[in-house]
Amino acid sequence: MKEKDSVYENIILNCEGSIEGILTAVYEAYALRKEHERIHIEVADTENYRLFCVYKEVGTDAVKSGKVLRTIYRRFGEEAYTQLCQAMVSFDTARADAVYHTIVTGLSGRYRGKLMDHLSNPYVHKVFELSRNTGIEIHHLMGFLRFRELRQGVLLARYAPENDITAMLMPHFANRLPEENFAIYDENRQYYAVHPKGKQWYLVRDILPFSREQEIYSESEAEYQMLYRHFCRTISIEERRNLELQRNMLPLRFRAYMAEMHDPHNGNTALCW
Repeated sequence: MKEKDSVYENIILNCEGSIEGILTAVYEAYALRKEHERIHIEVADTENYRLFCVYKEVGTDAVKSGKVLRTIYRRFGEEAYTQLCQAMVSFDTARADAVYHTIVTGLSGRYRGKLMDHLSNPYVHKVFELSRNTGIEIHHLMGFLRFRELRQGVLLARYAPENDITAMLMPHFANRLPEENFAIYDENRQYYAVHPKGKQWYLVRDILPFSREQEIYSESEAEYQMLYRHFCRTISIEERRNLELQRNMLPLRFRAYMAEMHDPHNGNTALCW
């Protein structure tokens, strides 16, 4: 229901699923000046509605979200700031409410020490789990992401992460490839992160993506991919081949985007060592 709320009803703030959207909802939740136990935040893609609740739409506001972000950094420190940000880019639809009530817990003053050490609190524990899951995926893709050189000289990487981590990956590659024109494309969310040579990177949304058939690679790209696959096969030791260990170290969902795991003859992923 969307009528005005009574003292017995819960209030659900419905927001965009981005970091800015969630933090804007946190700002608006405090602006309501009601009991935090009655207020919950849900991202816009949540399809389950609760009974006896008042739903309010929250538009994303960069100024409001910036104020909350600065408060988080100042009050909780860099470590908690990073963990909360990683939780907010998770694919879990419960992330917004967990982040909101974790912030409430930290600002309440009832806990001593580091905020994220209070894992007995269910909201803090949820944020910890989401952050850990996101952090593991970021760590994996720092090593597993593969760039391919297009005919124009641009390096392009495609991938399909579970979490919306592209903005967190870009500083890593911008620091290592400052003099390269490169782009990373998230196939799940259909947007690019673009890094012009020697300039600041940025995100590009709402444009038609290139299909794989439209991507024309440089003459040397195919040769280097072949050499890389040959190298992986050459260093392998057949007697020590362990498929279960391979799956633990290199999950199957990453392999479709890795040149060394791709069979150019049938287009399928294959184990090359």
